Amino acid sequence: MTTTQPASVGHPDGVRATARIRAAYNGRVTTLPQLLSDGPFHLRHMRGGGGPAATVGIIGAMSAPLGGDRLAIDVTAEDRADLKITTGAATLALRGPTTAPATYDVRLTAGEGARLQWLPHPLISAAGSNLRQTCTVELAATARLVLREEQLLGRADEEPGHLVTRLRVRRAGRTILDQQCAYGSREPGWDGPAVLGDHRAVGQLLVVDPELPPLDAPVLLRDSGILTPLADPHALLATVTAPTSSALRELLDEALALARVTRTDAVRRPRPVER
Repeated sequence: MTTTQPASVGHPDGVRATARIRAAYNGRVTTLPQLLSDGPFHLRHMRGGGGPAATVGIIGAMSAPLGGDRLAIDVTAEDRADLKITTGAATLALRGPTTAPATYDVRLTAGEGARLQWLPHPLISAAGSNLRQTCTVELAATARLVLREEQLLGRADEEPGHLVTRLRVRRAGRTILDQQCAYGSREPGWDGPAVLGDHRAVGQLLVVDPELPPLDAPVLLRDSGILTPLADPHALLATVTAPTSSALRELLDEALALARVTRTDAVRRPRPVER
């Protein structure tokens, strides 16, 4: 395994940095032939836990993203690799030296038979911040994915900044999801009763698995979210809003438990939403 940290490329309006993670299966366990830290991203191989999987923690090495930053993380789980990625703390988007938006691009790739879990702590959109976050996922036909995203709109008793997020997923060369959300005062109606209302925590959970139990219709999650089958029969998406981060996490955990129900237990699922 190589662990390196190049000098980040700075410029007057922010930082340019790309961290890279590559996981490979050696016939017995998952190894990490590449951990390339950069800028605010310090990558750490988390020891312990046993088993064939590898876990990487992303530790914040500086305040980021700020306005004008150009940040990216590239993750590749090669064929049959089993990789879990977490973060050490929440990511805080702050006002920067420029009004230009910061960008934070996450690129995830999983090969045949690979399992990839992207489970970061929440992203907090602080007052005055301006961030565009994208997550692009490329999956082989037999790859498995658990992806969780959480956004907190503002810290305690403050309005959020401007946040635009986009999630794009391709499986076996076919697009199965392309979703964009936008929040903050620049977006008309984002806090209206038809969108978030008083809620300031939003999240998504995407599960893709060739052995995923079928779900014929959407399932409500305590009236604050919904678990929805996608056009691809091996993919489920939960979209959730909540008043607090802890309530959001509970709902996303509930969605994950429902998605993992075995085929023989499928009758125990809550009643789908009536059409």
